[in-house]
Amino acid sequence: MSSLEKPAIRPVPITIALMIGAFIGLLSETALNMAFTEIMSDFGIETHAVQWLTTGYLLVLGILVPVSALLLQWFSTRQLFSASLLFSILGTLVAAVAPNFAILLIARVIQAIGTGLLLPLMTTVILVIFPAHKRGTVMGTMGLVITFAPAVGPTLSGLVVEKLSWHWIFWICLPLLILTFFFGLKFMQNVSTITKPKIDILSVLLSTIGFGGIVYGFSNAGEGAGSWGDSLVIVPLLLGVIGLTLFAIRQFRMEKPMLNLRVFKFKMFTFGVIIVFICMMLILSASILLPLYLKGGLLLAAFSAGLMLLPGGVINGLMSPFTGRLFDKFGPRVLVFPGFIITTLFTFLFTNVTTETSTIAVILMHTGLFVGVAMIMMPGQTNGLNQLPKEYYPDGAAVMNTLQQIAGAIGTAIAISIMSAGQMTYMADHAGDVNDPIFMSGALTAGVQNAFMFAFIASIIGLIVSLFVRRVKV
Repeated sequence: MSSLEKPAIRPVPITIALMIGAFIGLLSETALNMAFTEIMSDFGIETHAVQWLTTGYLLVLGILVPVSALLLQWFSTRQLFSASLLFSILGTLVAAVAPNFAILLIARVIQAIGTGLLLPLMTTVILVIFPAHKRGTVMGTMGLVITFAPAVGPTLSGLVVEKLSWHWIFWICLPLLILTFFFGLKFMQNVSTITKPKIDILSVLLSTIGFGGIVYGFSNAGEGAGSWGDSLVIVPLLLGVIGLTLFAIRQFRMEKPMLNLRVFKFKMFTFGVIIVFICMMLILSASILLPLYLKGGLLLAAFSAGLMLLPGGVINGLMSPFTGRLFDKFGPRVLVFPGFIITTLFTFLFTNVTTETSTIAVILMHTGLFVGVAMIMMPGQTNGLNQLPKEYYPDGAAVMNTLQQIAGAIGTAIAISIMSAGQMTYMADHAGDVNDPIFMSGALTAGVQNAFMFAFIASIIGLIVSLFVRRVKV
């Protein structure tokens, strides 16, 4: 053992610090969605403007996460952890006191920088400090953090907005972030290897145009039906595709690329990326469709809608460590294939919801869907990353996390567009008054049915891909 390896790595406190930081970052991200109505009222803005609180966040992640592979080779673990928490703390503080929408949007961008640094850092550090036979359990615990935060976010914000104001969503998160920062300063250790490769400015530029264009274009498309032909959708998507193509060509030609796309030559990693991509589309499309259906189709209040989505998210989170242990023992096939069977069944059931569907039925279907997701997400991701050599860990983590953000943007955009188109078709085919809540709830429900058909087809594709998944020998 060399002198550089003598300080004993303490994986548990390192992992705790990273996961708490990620949990709070993701919590504040999703919690804000339920407060959009109040923010629009307070600042006198329209829906297309308030959506930028989500679009801007996704855009920053889409630009920053691909660059994280480079940052992980330039800065130490402690430096990146500290920077990510400081950005999160600053963004949360600015958001809590934001006097207008512009300041709130700037705060969200600062928050996104913190999250964009932390998520790939967490994945890479876990790969480095835990042996392959224990990663399933640890990644399962990470899955609990990543899925439990979005699950409790809407419920918490519904309660906070009802009793206090949306500012308190950030005031509640702020002291927790500060405590995590000091906890991390005490226990965080430098576990990554700093090589300081040459920074290729053209690669950074092409990555920014490529990933940023894709996320921005799809996010704009998600604002409503008929927007796919808009120049704000077509131009960014076109620039994004051109940017990504040139970026990929350049990376393959470079001896030391910014983001090593040779990770895709590992078959199980590629299958893992596809599985995680589809799974994220299922999660994000369901997460945006169900609140709309519950509030607009079943005419429930925001807090009640948030409570209905809580059991599925909680059970999904609690299952993640359990599925992680099963993965360590039996491998991915006993989880991923049955998981896709479950998601396929429940997405199909969601294509048949009506304005008369009982709340118990919705809770059971949502819970069933997220049980399937728990069996797919972390086992698929962990098995793929396990096949990579150690020097590819930063690149693999960056690719996985970047494509998760893109999958979220694509899944949300397609789901909203199909829902809006179905809503308009219903209104054209049925006589009714747009001021009649019953008629409009029927129209929205028809749109939701159509949108879940997209999720159903995506799940079938995932089911087919899962047939080719094999356990990686490590």
